[in-house]
Amino acid sequence: MRSFSFSNSLPLQPFNDSTLRRPRSSDSTIQRFNDSTRSWFIALTLLCLSTFLLGFGHSQAQASAPELFFREGIEAYRASDYPKATESFTTAVRTKPSSGTLQNLGLSEWQRGHTGEAVLAWEQALWLDPFNRAAESNLRYVRRLAQLEAPDLTWYEAVSTGLPVNWWVWIACASFWVAIAAVLLPGIFRRPRTASYQALAALSLMLFLLTFLAQFGVQTRSNIGFVLQKDTLLRLTPTQESQLIARLQPGEPLRVKTLRGRYVLVHTNRATGWIEKEQLGSLCGRS
Repeated sequence: MRSFSFSNSLPLQPFNDSTLRRPRSSDSTIQRFNDSTRSWFIALTLLCLSTFLLGFGHSQAQASAPELFFREGIEAYRASDYPKATESFTTAVRTKPSSGTLQNLGLSEWQRGHTGEAVLAWEQALWLDPFNRAAESNLRYVRRLAQLEAPDLTWYEAVSTGLPVNWWVWIACASFWVAIAAVLLPGIFRRPRTASYQALAALSLMLFLLTFLAQFGVQTRSNIGFVLQKDTLLRLTPTQESQLIARLQPGEPLRVKTLRGRYVLVHTNRATGWIEKEQLGSLCGRS
């Protein structure tokens, strides 16, 4: 077993003032800079933490408000106080739109005999959540009972109804970056562009184009509206003394073309004319 000898090691120097390194001006400057940087970092960390906590508390307060109005609407509906239920559900929708609240709003309006408002609420519920089967079933029943037509959609508008409107944006972003990655990453990592990479890029590009058409369908569908009042007059010109073209029934679909003063130019399945904007409800909530 080998032994180690420390005879050649350097002797310890005695401790005296000459062995101490005197601080230079640059050392003190660096120390002050480090202290200042540390102070700023701590201050920014505390500021970000306090902002997050305040924002979280504010969001929690905002989230509790629609739930309160929603519960008030449920209680009023069970008590057959449909005007109160409609008011509570409407306030909850304005605070935080949701498909379930709009479905209940449509039920309250239907119980009050407001067919146009009920159809509009259920259509808006499907606008937010196309998987809401209860709202879809209510629309089929009311249209069969009141002999109303559904909106006439183009093929790309029909595609856009398959998913919620916000989903198409996320799918478009994801498919775009997947296509870019499938094209560029093999060259960056010095790998051969195999058939799987090419197939992935082609599939992602096709999905991106599909979502682009679906988003265009969402934009055109946003011009769809519904008649709210009974015997709404469809006029030839935007004036009170204009010639009458037709009388529209509540819940009848139409498309908004342009706005002029208190009148809106709309296109229905029967004709094109002007109605007062207070008699129209927009699918996406726009005035």
